[in-house]
This record gives sequence, C-alpha cells and structure tokens, in this order.
Amino acid sequence: MNLDKLLNSNDNSNPLMWLVWIVPIFVFMLYGQKIQLQVTSSEINKSLEKLKTYRDYAKRELTDYIKTTMKPGWDVPSRLERYFEYFTIMPVDMDPNGIVPKIRHIMRSREEFTKAQVKSFGPDLTPMETSKIVNILEVATTIHLLYKSVRHLFLTAKKQNNFPLILPLQMMIPFIMEEAEALKTAVNAFKLGQPIGDGIGPMVVGKMMLDTEKREAAEETVWGEKDFEGRRLLLLKAKGPAGTVGRPGEAVENILSTKKPDLIIMVDAALKLEGEETGSIAHGFGAAIGGIGTERFQIEEIATKHNIPIYAIVVKQSIKEAITLMKREISEAAEKTMQQIYELIKENTREGQSALVIGVGNTIGVSQ
Repeated sequence: MNLDKLLNSNDNSNPLMWLVWIVPIFVFMLYGQKIQLQVTSSEINKSLEKLKTYRDYAKRELTDYIKTTMKPGWDVPSRLERYFEYFTIMPVDMDPNGIVPKIRHIMRSREEFTKAQVKSFGPDLTPMETSKIVNILEVATTIHLLYKSVRHLFLTAKKQNNFPLILPLQMMIPFIMEEAEALKTAVNAFKLGQPIGDGIGPMVVGKMMLDTEKREAAEETVWGEKDFEGRRLLLLKAKGPAGTVGRPGEAVENILSTKKPDLIIMVDAALKLEGEETGSIAHGFGAAIGGIGTERFQIEEIATKHNIPIYAIVVKQSIKEAITLMKREISEAAEKTMQQIYELIKENTREGQSALVIGVGNTIGVSQ
C-alpha cells in the first residue's frame, strides 16, 4: 500500500490519521498559553502604542497652549514634566469614622496647590485661562497614569510569561481606550472654552438664573433667587464660564445656614447604558453628583439633618460625550429638563414653600 492510499484511507486505525489529530492537540496542550500570550500581547501592544500617542498629544497641546497664551521665558516641557508624576495618598481607612473630612482636606489641598502652581506660570493669567490650563493638565495627567498602569501590567505579564495575568488587562483594555480617546478629544474643547456634555446641569440652572442677582455661595460657586408660581427658587451652580465644578457641598451648607428649602433638586449628566439614547432624561432620588464622594456626603448629611428630600434629574450620555464638546442632542435636552424641573417643583411643593435647584458638572463655556 503506498503513501497516498494511507493518507486517503478512511480506516480509523490508520496511524498517520492519528498523528493528524493528536499532534496539534499535544502542541496546544504544551504551548497553547504561550501562543495565546503572543496573540494577546500583540493586540495590547497596539493599544499601548496608541495610549502613548494620546499622552504625547495631550502633553504637546498643553505645552503649545501655554507658549501661545503666555509666551514664557522658561522651559515649559521640563517644568510641566514634574506635574505629570504627582500622586495622591488617601488617608488611612482602618477606622472609617471621620474619613470623609480627611479625604476632602487632601483633595482640596491638591486642587489649591495645582491652581497656585498654574497661576505662578504668569502674573497676567485670567481665571478663565487658569481653569483651561488646569483642566488640560488634568487630562494629560490622567492619560499619563493610564499609560503607565497599562504598561506596567503588560510588561509584568510578558516578563513572567504569565497568560492568566494578562487576561484582566485584555478584558479592560477596550474600556480604558474608550476613556483615553475621550480625554484626548476633550483637549480641544477645554482649549477653546467650549461647553462639554458634563456641563448640562450648569447649563439648565444657568438658564433658570439668567435674570437673577448672582451671589457667591462658596469658592467658584454662585447662587440666585427667583419666584415661580408663588414658590421661592434657590438656584445654585459653579461659576462660569471658567472650567470648574465649584464646591456645591460647601455652598449647600452655607445656603441652608440661613434658609431652609422644602425640596432639593439636583441636575447632572449620567452615563447611559448601551442602547439608550443620548440626551434622554431620567428622574430619581438622592444626590446626583459624581467624583470621589465627598461633595455627595456633605449634601446628604445636611439634607438629612434638615429632613429635606432630594430629587435627581439626569441627562444620559456616554463617557466620551460627557467630556467632549456638547452634542446637539444634549444641548436640546436643556429646555426639556428645565420644564420637568418646574413640573417637579409644582407637584412636590405648595405656594409659599421653596426649592433648591443645583446644577452639577463642569461649567466651562456656560455662564449664568
């Protein structure tokens, strides 16, 4: 019997046919993880290179913006480089009692230090220009941290030739890249001082307080009063058009030291689920505010103390839409949201009562 007949034979006892099936199985048993590691590493490496490109782009844009705006006589890149490596150590949480004020203190110390450093770049910097630089610096620092974290996990897995170690990174890399791409795109919006998706809360409340006298409620936070169908409205937002989220927790505490509203309504952007429409509006209960939780804690604490219910209205959007130039669908939701706030106030208060409406979010490009 010749070789062709052996190969073409349908006899299951043919030893050559056994080799055709058994050899690949042994190969994958012995080297399967290494093959998968190489394939996965190639994909992650491409994403890592893209992350590096995003990081370099954000740094370059920040450097060029400072050079164009201020025309400094010092070396901008070398001075900025140290800020990208700053880190924050959270307080000890073995005893959680009193940890929120500690976190607030540390985060505000970092915030105030960053602003002071940016102001030291030049004496003629306006609050608007300062906020732009601070926001772009935050974007560049975040992308830099993402790049370093992904690179660390990737190189550790390759160094140890450890496929299970790279699996979590493979699962997370699409979400990391989505966030990084959104941050990169946000740089132009911050440079031009244009409204971003996250500014929908301040935009809604800003429209409501256009004809009111603005007073300072806390640092970079303003409020005004107006009447609505026999009710008193207290309107609060971060002070625009500079890029800031203000200090709504401290502002609420200051306002409630002299006034007691019967209702609190918070308006903010919220991340949509896949399949939901951008600009769709949802109602809920509780303090609608992001961040690390210190501002939300402060608002919840003061509302609980005075027994004031908190309602939330959110405008849905993706993470990319939240930190990039505001889309038409989001801006068009502002008028609908405002009408729904008025309806909520009429349904839950009587004439002679009052409501506090808080617009939460970055108010860059949004006045009041």
